[in-house]
Amino acid sequence: MIGLKNPDLDMQLYPPSHYDDAANGYTLIQTVPLASAMGAEIRGVDIANITDEQFVQVRDALFRYKMIYFRDQHLEIEHQEALTLRFGEFGTDAYTKGMPGHPHVQCLVKEASTVVDRVFGDGWHTDSPFLARPPSISLLYGKDIPPYGGDTWWCNTVLAYEFLSPRMKSLLEGLKVHMSAKLAIQRTVRKDNQGKPIVGEMKLSMDEEKMITGNFHPLVRTHPDTGFKSLFVDQIYSQGIEGLTEEEARPLLDFLGRHVTSEEFCCRLRWTPGTLTIWDNRQTVHKAYNDYDGYRREMFRTIVNGEVPV
Repeated sequence: MIGLKNPDLDMQLYPPSHYDDAANGYTLIQTVPLASAMGAEIRGVDIANITDEQFVQVRDALFRYKMIYFRDQHLEIEHQEALTLRFGEFGTDAYTKGMPGHPHVQCLVKEASTVVDRVFGDGWHTDSPFLARPPSISLLYGKDIPPYGGDTWWCNTVLAYEFLSPRMKSLLEGLKVHMSAKLAIQRTVRKDNQGKPIVGEMKLSMDEEKMITGNFHPLVRTHPDTGFKSLFVDQIYSQGIEGLTEEEARPLLDFLGRHVTSEEFCCRLRWTPGTLTIWDNRQTVHKAYNDYDGYRREMFRTIVNGEVPV
């Protein structure tokens, strides 16, 4: 990747041309970078009426910035569904059956009266990597947003891979990580009065055995559109490495889990009502914060089905 600089010496991780709309051919959208490592606001687009020509540039910007967001969008569920399908077929949500009449839309709500230790999406992770075909892209729309708190962080796992030493890259080549939901279920899932699993107000419908069994995926994966390599590892779902004992694998996974979330590789989004975010799960990890007790938060999430990681 041309132009990367050492974050220990210089915080400019990409050259200025990386963010240049004219150089990138963006004539129908405007991008405003959020951080040096990743993330950008997209301006000049009404998602409810996005054109095919605009979508082509939005999709390219997503792969460039890894996470993009749009402010002041007035979306119905059907608008979000339509945009999701422009990226590909709906992905499988392993945790819920979706909303009535909208099985591919997850409503993520925490009421003002709810006080819990953890919320859905807590902890650094990529979405549902334990599936055979993990989601490629996630879309999250903020409808009811607290006056403060509830920020989301993302980290760029392409940068994380690029800043590994050549010897470490060689060591990781060919290794497969065991992605399992065991820790996620233990950390966040509680039971309601009827003994049904919930997270906040969200009722879950899970095949726990299948989610815990999980799948093995390349620890270093290659993006099908950009060709860039990234680390496919996180702090929640990465539970082992094929062919290694727990004692051998755990120090390596712990190091990589810390490395991919280095602050130099991150960006942080402050939500406002009507914000739509889109991120590429193949090139990022993300984390939600549970720091808005006393305020209601309502979000709508859709996901795009991904390919078998290679």
